[in-house]
Amino acid sequence: MREAVARPAWAEVDLDAVRHNAQVLAQAAHPAELCAVVKANGYGLGAEAVAGAALAGGATRLAVALVDEGVALREAGVEGPILLLSEPPPEAMADAVAHHLTPTLYTAAGVDAAAAAVGHRRPIDVELKVDTGMHRVGAALDHAVAVAESIHGAPGLRLAGLWTHLAVADEPANPYTAMQLERFEQARDRLARAGIVPDHVHAANSAGAVAHPAARYDMVRCGIALYGYDPSPALAGVVDLRPALTLRARVSHVKELDAGERMSYGLRYAAPERTVIATVPLGYADGVPRRLFDVGVPVLVGGGRRPIAGAVTMDQLLVDCGPGADVAVGDDVVLIGRQGTEAITADEWAAALGTINYEVLCGIGPRVPRVYVGEDAAAAGSVPAEVRQGVL
Repeated sequence: MREAVARPAWAEVDLDAVRHNAQVLAQAAHPAELCAVVKANGYGLGAEAVAGAALAGGATRLAVALVDEGVALREAGVEGPILLLSEPPPEAMADAVAHHLTPTLYTAAGVDAAAAAVGHRRPIDVELKVDTGMHRVGAALDHAVAVAESIHGAPGLRLAGLWTHLAVADEPANPYTAMQLERFEQARDRLARAGIVPDHVHAANSAGAVAHPAARYDMVRCGIALYGYDPSPALAGVVDLRPALTLRARVSHVKELDAGERMSYGLRYAAPERTVIATVPLGYADGVPRRLFDVGVPVLVGGGRRPIAGAVTMDQLLVDCGPGADVAVGDDVVLIGRQGTEAITADEWAAALGTINYEVLCGIGPRVPRVYVGEDAAAAGSVPAEVRQGVL
């Protein structure tokens, strides 16, 4: 099988930043445990590497969305509790049990499937999710006790956790969070009166962990903050987070164009004067939105902010580097991250595109190589020699 040829474009992941963020979040939440949410391939940064750095920084548990995500972590040698954040479909329950994952349950069918998958094996831990107002998944408040009792009565299952998810924790003044926590307390009380007391309870996502102390309970589940981004502008700077991702490439082609020359699909950008245009080998197939040109988000070249010149195409984009710019093939280009004294963040992309930083990070495509730097990079795959030598 032919080995892949490295692209002159990559996502650089600072595992020291991930470790730092885990330490800060663990300290902020103490004495609650920190659960590192590494679903969606670690929000696009690489689940296995991020999990290792997060655990080294103080996380005691991990969480994923899919059974396959948990299995991949186990196959990579990751140990410790891994929570499945949604109830697995019946056909995936056997894999969840075989790989010692902790299923979240909230339906009678899910409880039956989990019990059947365990069979005569040693009982497994499961958790019950209560829908307190997000209305996505979870047992309704009136049904939570019945589901808990069915778990309690299943010989192969042990109810280890009770949890819920907050819908607007990133809006600190919104009273809906307090209402959700009140409903959650009602669920806890009803279970206690039924003689069911789980080992631990949790409600806080990243926003809940930093903005709602009452939501911390025994554990907080942090995703976006682990990767160095605030859950919302309203929570900017509440904790000392370091962005872990830099999206970069090297200039692949340089040309000079006269004033008035138009470029890229649709010819929507005209050179305002004779200028140097650089081609960068990243496009919308890599998670660089086609609209980035329309909303005016620049890139960093030579330590300065330079405009994207025309529509981003599938594999490449053009940059107007300015008249007489000293730009050459192989020069570094930063799309997200810092170069010199300038920085472009996922937040800047999100604000311009009308979305959130989560989507920006998760949108970076799988064909973009992930390159790991920092003390934990040796275990994850450090910077290739080609990057250090300027080939990439």
